[in-house]
Amino acid sequence: MPVVFRYQGFKFFFYSNEGEPFEPAHIHVRSAGKEAKFWLTPEVALARNDGFDARTIRVLLEVTEQNRKCLEEAWHDYFA
Repeated sequence: MPVVFRYQGFKFFFYSNEGEPFEPAHIHVRSAGKEAKFWLTPEVALARNDGFDARTIRVLLEVTEQNRKCLEEAWHDYFA
């Protein structure tokens, strides 16, 4: 489970085995037993939310958008 970065107690990561065929580029965010998944392409969008409130999702969406390039590069570097 490669961790790309941490932000205020949130871990931004992806699973090293996403199955066959691999899903499009995305990132998982976890904190305190809660997890969300965001698609990175074609634009940043919430794919799944397991426990975060709406305000937290908005913050995580913004952080994901601000770091999209870094997240996409980490995804492609790992799975290339």
